[in-house]
Amino acid sequence: MSAPVDLAALDRGKYVRLTTTKRDGTAVPTPVWFAVDGDRLYVWTDGASGKAKRIRNNPAVEVVPCDGRGSVKQGAATRTGTARLVDDDDVRRRAHDVLNRKYGLTKKGIELGNDLLRRLRRKPRGTEAIIEIALDPAG
Repeated sequence: MSAPVDLAALDRGKYVRLTTTKRDGTAVPTPVWFAVDGDRLYVWTDGASGKAKRIRNNPAVEVVPCDGRGSVKQGAATRTGTARLVDDDDVRRRAHDVLNRKYGLTKKGIELGNDLLRRLRRKPRGTEAIIEIALDPAG
């Protein structure tokens, strides 16, 4: 099965378990929302989150379809890949577009809630991060 077919099947799910690695080698699995655009997966998160910090130190990741609690169905295929934090504004906008299409009003509501909390706490804008994941070829 080719990577695009795998990505299309993966994109039908709501969550993937994104596993990043601490400096000491400990794996940290986290269920996340994601969206596929072309041959990349995009994840929206807080720039100060543990997963963002770990990706800055080690871009190697694993993804596997899961539920909102991170539980993986028996037989689900785990894929390895390379992640990076996106700094290009055009790519960030495109990632938000595909995430907005997939999660719609739920994502918009979370964005509004986050913005309200940021204002109440008098924190500056720009604390969010977009993670781009390029999966290794299947096989």
